[in-house]
Amino acid sequence: MTTGATTVPERDTPSRRERLRSNLRSNLRADLPASLVVFLVAVPLSLGIAVASDAPLTAGLIAAAVGGLVAGALGGSPLQVSGPAAGLTVVVADLVGRFGWGVTCAITVAAGLLQVLFGLTRTGRAALAISPAVVHGMLAGIGVTIVLGQLHVVLGGEQQDDAIAGVLELPGQLISLHGPATTLGLAVIAILLIWPRLPRSLPGWVRGIPAPLLAVVLVTAAAGLFAMPVERVEIGGSLLEAITPPVLPDGRWGAFAVGVLTIAIIASVESLLSAVAVDRMHAGARSDLDRELIGQGAGNTLSGLLGGLPITGVIVRSSTNVATGAKSRASAILHGVWIVVFSVALLGLVQQIPMAVLAGLLVVIGARLVKLAHMRELHRHGELPVYVVTILGVVVADLLTGVIAGLALALLLVLRRVVWASIEVQEPAAADADDRGEHPWHVVVEGALCFPSIPRLARRLGQVPAGAPVVVDLVTDYLDHAAYDHLAEWIERHERGGGHVRVDEVGSMGLLDRRAASSGGPGARRPGPVPRFLSPWAMWQAGHEATGGGHGGHGHALDAGDDPDDPILTGLREYHRRAAGLVAPYLSDLADGQSPYALFLTCSDSRVVPNVLTSSGPGDLFTVRNVGNLAPVGTGADASVGASVEYALDALEVPTLVVCGHSGCGAMTAALHGTGGNGVLGRWLDGADESIDRWRAGHPVAVSAAARGASDVDQLAMVNVAVQLDRLARHPAVARALADGRVRLVGLYFDIATARMSVLDGARFVPASRDRLGAGAAGTPGDPATAAFPAAPTPDPV
Repeated sequence: MTTGATTVPERDTPSRRERLRSNLRSNLRADLPASLVVFLVAVPLSLGIAVASDAPLTAGLIAAAVGGLVAGALGGSPLQVSGPAAGLTVVVADLVGRFGWGVTCAITVAAGLLQVLFGLTRTGRAALAISPAVVHGMLAGIGVTIVLGQLHVVLGGEQQDDAIAGVLELPGQLISLHGPATTLGLAVIAILLIWPRLPRSLPGWVRGIPAPLLAVVLVTAAAGLFAMPVERVEIGGSLLEAITPPVLPDGRWGAFAVGVLTIAIIASVESLLSAVAVDRMHAGARSDLDRELIGQGAGNTLSGLLGGLPITGVIVRSSTNVATGAKSRASAILHGVWIVVFSVALLGLVQQIPMAVLAGLLVVIGARLVKLAHMRELHRHGELPVYVVTILGVVVADLLTGVIAGLALALLLVLRRVVWASIEVQEPAAADADDRGEHPWHVVVEGALCFPSIPRLARRLGQVPAGAPVVVDLVTDYLDHAAYDHLAEWIERHERGGGHVRVDEVGSMGLLDRRAASSGGPGARRPGPVPRFLSPWAMWQAGHEATGGGHGGHGHALDAGDDPDDPILTGLREYHRRAAGLVAPYLSDLADGQSPYALFLTCSDSRVVPNVLTSSGPGDLFTVRNVGNLAPVGTGADASVGASVEYALDALEVPTLVVCGHSGCGAMTAALHGTGGNGVLGRWLDGADESIDRWRAGHPVAVSAAARGASDVDQLAMVNVAVQLDRLARHPAVARALADGRVRLVGLYFDIATARMSVLDGARFVPASRDRLGAGAAGTPGDPATAAFPAAPTPDPV
């Protein structure tokens, strides 16, 4: 309300407060049980990761608590749960061995501050540019290292820090006598493997018990019940006593900086990848990756200051959080609260856990970091070598070496794909005869044909016999000058020796680009990477005459056409060669009938291609074409359009009737200037008289077009679209369909010079690229001349 000039803000209405309370209660009902389940999963995992990292066990609990309380509250992924992660165990163990625990905590603090800087400078998405093959290979290498180190503990020996030594000593460990520790470790592994495969007939609450918690509790209880003489966890004080400040190194600052950068990058990448994966598991709010980096950095800073392990977003806990129905970040925060309560009040229970139990848990965790699904996916994309090299580097050397080796190989593979072409020579088949009756050899070149490929190109071309007919299939996206010169010279030599060469070029960076550059001058507009189904024949069926006499000073052009005098047959062969197999499945589905979306009435002009302009395919448009896109729907000589309309409405039940005009229309020019003659064409163009009369009377569409500088012919072409829509609306079949709401009328205009489409919206044509059209774009049956496409829906926020 207002008092004088002062405005008093109104308080929240009761209904709004009630909605807020209702949402909080609803979220809490889901987040509270989810947080308890995540807590039960996090505790044994955190202890096991601390063991694998050669860190104090309390460091794992501190990191888990900070990950929930700080990263959960400040991070940008609402359902991600953070804590100590297996992906950093090898790095942390190496740092502890070289610097000690206090300096490792300082490295964690500095890495956290660096992560905050990453987030503030909005580099979150940049981290996703790292090859997934390297990331998955890094995690798999860490998993192999964990398994090789902890398997010795399961078998009753000591943890191995060197992977190679662990492999060499494993046979002796297997044949030696094993004590109760082995029984406990193998029991944990068995439970973890069997529990997820329980039959679905069991009650949901049974199957919902976290396997790590069940394995640790059951096996620890059995060890206590039978009083097994095994090594147990030693905490060495309370959680508060375990809080230790970080210590700066007394030298080796270069190694310190490398450790900071390594922790920051690995923690950031793992957190971001986990956040993206979690987003795919639910339909709620998406992650803010830059904010997630800030939250992770703040968590690592505090964890290091308190003496905790580095933290990341952890996919195991996060997926558990989503699977148990969490609705908001409150679940992650509450799980941190439960860890604090447990660590303060129940820490004595932790000291009852045998070390072999945690070792068995770590063996399974490490093994699950090596995923066959990742290998299969990377193999399909040709990136399995990057994965393998990264694993070997991490296992044999160290994590940084493995990551650098993987990145280097990934960059080399990318470079190879960019500059390396696939070149194959195919001998002629008996049934493969061309239009000359010859059996040509095929040279297929795919990819980027650059100078590094010239030796292989020369070797492959040398396999073609002298005088043989040859088809060179250039499926290239780049053709450099050296490769072009070599290919042109070979063609010239081969044809001098009596052979015939035809170059079938599919790419856009070879013959076509050079022809445009040589004929158009420095300011010429070069063709882009346009596929053949969008290109006119002249652009890819160019023979010697079309190339302007040759390129590169050789006086010879790459002959790209089958027969310049028969482009239709050449086009048909191209269709069967490249497109028929792709379109066949769609045509097979349409073999028994059609159900097009629209009748599309347009001009016969060869520059207007309806399926290209509407991005449509077989079965989408019922196309009717005539000179001037006229709709005389009466009887006699003009009955063809009316028959098509009735068939489209009654037999095909199309919901849309489209009339499309275009710029520079020859029919409108002839009708306006009376040059159609007295024959059939002149009588046909009489159908445009109404359009001319309404244009001269100042039709609103003409006024709008004139204001934008359109020529008289183009103004008439636009008015003609509106008039033909009127004529269609007066047809009895269309009038009935409009009255019943079964059809709408749409007016389109194609500007050939700019390749842009416009839609009739009220009294003007507006760009079809607009997200929304005006009020006249609703396709109102009562005003067919102003009907157009309906407004596009507002896109969902990302």
